Amino acid sequence: MAGMLTIRVLDRLDREELRSLFHRAETDIHGLADVVRPVLDDVRMRGVRAVLKYAREFDGADMTKAQLAVSRREFEEAEGKVGRKVRDAIARAVRNVRLYHERQMPDALVMTEVEPGVYAGEKITPIASCGLYVPRGKGSFPSVMVMLGVPAVVAGVEDLCVVSPPDRNGMADPATLVAARACGISRVYKVGGVQAVAALAYGASPVPRMDKIIGPGNPYVSAAKRLLFGVVDVGVPAGPSESIILADETTDPRIAALDLLIEAEHGPDSCALLVTDCEPVAREVVRRAEALVKKLPEPRRSFCISGFKKYGGVVLTSGRAQSIEFTNRFAPEHLEILVAEPFAALGQIKHAGEILIGPHTPITTGNFCLGIDAILPTGGFARTFSGVSVYDFLKRASVGFVTEQGLESIGPPAATLAEYEGFPAHARAVLDRKLK
Repeated sequence: MAGMLTIRVLDRLDREELRSLFHRAETDIHGLADVVRPVLDDVRMRGVRAVLKYAREFDGADMTKAQLAVSRREFEEAEGKVGRKVRDAIARAVRNVRLYHERQMPDALVMTEVEPGVYAGEKITPIASCGLYVPRGKGSFPSVMVMLGVPAVVAGVEDLCVVSPPDRNGMADPATLVAARACGISRVYKVGGVQAVAALAYGASPVPRMDKIIGPGNPYVSAAKRLLFGVVDVGVPAGPSESIILADETTDPRIAALDLLIEAEHGPDSCALLVTDCEPVAREVVRRAEALVKKLPEPRRSFCISGFKKYGGVVLTSGRAQSIEFTNRFAPEHLEILVAEPFAALGQIKHAGEILIGPHTPITTGNFCLGIDAILPTGGFARTFSGVSVYDFLKRASVGFVTEQGLESIGPPAATLAEYEGFPAHARAVLDRKLK
């Protein structure tokens, strides 16, 4: 385990070393296309028969078509399998996440009078249907169910379902079912992986075809969603976890070490970085983090070791400006700011999925009960994508209304532009409107 966490001095890295530092598991999914495409094609052609085949092959679950949908009895039994403490924590998370997202909801119709008699605006409506993907491969993730289900329900999506992998006995994760019910969702299918994404994209009765698929997954799920772009809306690119802890000479190394392990323990393909301009802090964080990893149970210990060696570590910069520049270029999924003046640093951050400020706001809080959504863009996509919110489940239709007075005002310039661009019918529709 010695040397698990490497300190890289940013100014001393050559081009290849720098490229390697920015490399993430998300980047590797293109090589999975040859594995994923046949599964997508099979589900497209054979529907539920292919879904059941891959459930046996990949999940070890020998199921029938009738067993794919979670029954009311399974929901009831799930409540008894999940302890009261966990159920209460799920309820707390749902409450906070719902409050936050309810306040995000825009007005259903907004109109602006851009000049007398000319009104421009937009009408907000929920998307018609959406499939939520809740992973299970490395554990039970009721928090993912909360982060997807609450904004979807708040947004008002009527045709809503969940897909999540079964265990070897063909059963859904009980905590995920408890969370689904707490969100107000009762339609859950026991199917996961590439076959689940394909079923939602093409339809594989009883799994319905959806207009949108959203939710994090392993590299195979991410690759499937990439290949299905254009067939279905695949939502926020949410792949393997990643984080940056931004530190300086005032950072408590104990806190930074604790928080560095949060995303690192997600899986062997997770990326966790400490970025700092203070070498003593960097070395102390490395010492403490390596000691903390030794205390973790398996498989989390191995996940951290593998992730730190391949994707994570410590980046030592020449100063605060370079730390900020590196962070913006990396565009992390999670960013935790542990510097002396965190709100000043916040003003300089341009690209991050979420930004958590100060020593009392570890990534853990955002992942579960803070209220903000933890389904975030990964792989550098925070440069152009945002985290999941009600806006992922809403669409906008432009709305215009022009009075007779308004048309007299904007009609002539509109006709002028139409004629200039070579559209005489456009122009005539305005200029000849009053002709008998």
